[in-house]
Amino acid sequence: MSFLKKSSLAVCVMMLSLSATFADDAKQAELEKKFEKEMSGATLVGHFTVDGRENGNPLKEERYEIASAKKLQGDQWLLTARIKYGDNDVNVPIPLNVYWAGDTPVISLTNISIPGLGNAFTSRVMFFEGRYAGTWQHGKVGGNLWGKIEYAKEKTDSESDK
Repeated sequence: MSFLKKSSLAVCVMMLSLSATFADDAKQAELEKKFEKEMSGATLVGHFTVDGRENGNPLKEERYEIASAKKLQGDQWLLTARIKYGDNDVNVPIPLNVYWAGDTPVISLTNISIPGLGNAFTSRVMFFEGRYAGTWQHGKVGGNLWGKIEYAKEKTDSESDK
């Protein structure tokens, strides 16, 4: 193969590679924008368990009202949420990471302090098709969590049906 043909082939391969990278970057940006939009104004409504305390007891309910989700840089995000935990009811900004399993966002926080609630909070939660599921840990206590994601429009529609 001549030098010119080899050079042309190399340029074509490089252009295709760059094109694929730009397409991947654009797709990722689209996924992040969708996640930001879906989480802002969402309410996570579900249940959680505490390891070792299941013993036929009714499931514990949980509710997290997400005021906003904003990407900062890289994998770093800031979620501002109303958290009801025990006797506490606080609105707090929570710095966390969002990683992607294909098209599925997974939030990750490790040993963070949440003002008014304490420290050593760790969690991994994935979101998909209007549902969430994951694990949580607060110090030596942990468990599982899962539920559905409600949006303001859905709440308005269901309230108008009454």
